[in-house]
Amino acid sequence: MTASTNLIASDIEAYLKVHENKDMLRILTCGSVDDGKSTLIGRLLYDSKMIYEDQMAAIEKDSKRFNTTDDAFDLALLVDGLQSEREQGITIDVAYRYFSTDQRKFIIADTPGHEQYTRNMATGASTCELAIILIDARHGVQVQTRRHSFICSQLGIKHVIIAINKMDAVDYDQAVYQKIKKDYREFSENLSFTDIRFVPISALKGDNVVNESENISWYPGSTLLKLLNTVSVEQDRSDSFRFQVQYVNRPNLDFRGFCGTLSSGEIRVGDTVIALPSGKETQIKSIVTFDGELEKAIAGQAVTLILADEIDVGRGDMLVRPHEKPFSTNHLEADVVWMTEEPLCVDREYAIKVGSKAVYGYADAINYKVDINNLTHHPAKQLALNEMGNCDFSVTEPVQFDAYDNNRATGAFIIIDRLTNVTVGAAMIRQPVEGNGPKQHEISEFELEMNALVRKHFPHWGVKDISKN
Repeated sequence: MTASTNLIASDIEAYLKVHENKDMLRILTCGSVDDGKSTLIGRLLYDSKMIYEDQMAAIEKDSKRFNTTDDAFDLALLVDGLQSEREQGITIDVAYRYFSTDQRKFIIADTPGHEQYTRNMATGASTCELAIILIDARHGVQVQTRRHSFICSQLGIKHVIIAINKMDAVDYDQAVYQKIKKDYREFSENLSFTDIRFVPISALKGDNVVNESENISWYPGSTLLKLLNTVSVEQDRSDSFRFQVQYVNRPNLDFRGFCGTLSSGEIRVGDTVIALPSGKETQIKSIVTFDGELEKAIAGQAVTLILADEIDVGRGDMLVRPHEKPFSTNHLEADVVWMTEEPLCVDREYAIKVGSKAVYGYADAINYKVDINNLTHHPAKQLALNEMGNCDFSVTEPVQFDAYDNNRATGAFIIIDRLTNVTVGAAMIRQPVEGNGPKQHEISEFELEMNALVRKHFPHWGVKDISKN
């Protein structure tokens, strides 16, 4: 498979130990329609020797059947597995693939380029740390390129690699590469990316993907795979301890544990924590896993925490350190990606899920929606399918969260339709909204008439005149 194959044959336990300690990087490919996202992933897997012989045979057979390319096999079929995807030669749903090199492990998400599947792209981007944004060298920066770049920026991805693909279709012209590079830099000035790299490639021919290309000798930088192996994302992760309780494990009278996955930070036995929203303070008595007890747990580990004191902690509560408290409020501001045909409307009640905590709430106001072409803000009364905007929300009880820019794991929520139970929106919390008290009830004419009749015929009830409130 990789250069580690010899170690697999000689000492499988040593290989597994090395593999276990590798760093994991989650990446996605995105961009406009037919920019070559699926083909790029196929090329990465093929040139990295990560495709089995039976997979190759199946791909060659399907390539002849669907005739999507003139080559012996279509690398895009490695990730485009749905029947409709293979027939049309497009990506519809998010496809996840795993591969590794001697340096690190990767989970890569292939996301669709069509506008109607923008919600699928946002889903894939929500867990990724780096984005490969493909641009067709023949067409340059497109509307979907801008849309996907903006979503990646809003979802907290700081590192992007702009892969200018299909250089073979423009005769590996350096001027084309430089113009697209200039255009994208101008567009992305106001996005929150901290690290932007550019690389000219041909996913179909393999130029500059895994191996250096003689056709692009004028490019002085690294290949795409080398960039993936060397990019550092550790500084983007929050150090604050956050543990959202997902389940209370009570198998007998002698055991009560609180199960969940560490969203961020780390915790040790003996550390002092606070349970929110109650504010009760206690210590970590032990950290239990399937494989035994631990002295320390880190972000991403699924554990059961046993507390030193018998305090009330339930599903949806959060354990934090006393000096690292998150926000706790009923009112918050968030950027929203809307994912369904029925638009987001002000004052309609939805189910809101923040981590493992479920509450009800509604949008108090839609502050603005974003024009993807120029990133300008415009007034709006609703958000339609695939539109993005900024809204104020109110929820029925206080929720605990961080600003999304500081902690992606605890700074987001999903919006669920109460009737269909369908996830209709994804939101990134920006900040709490101060001074946003309970919404005033609008008094109807019918209520005024009924109030007047009650005061006239039943004065002993002491009903107040609501028209004066």
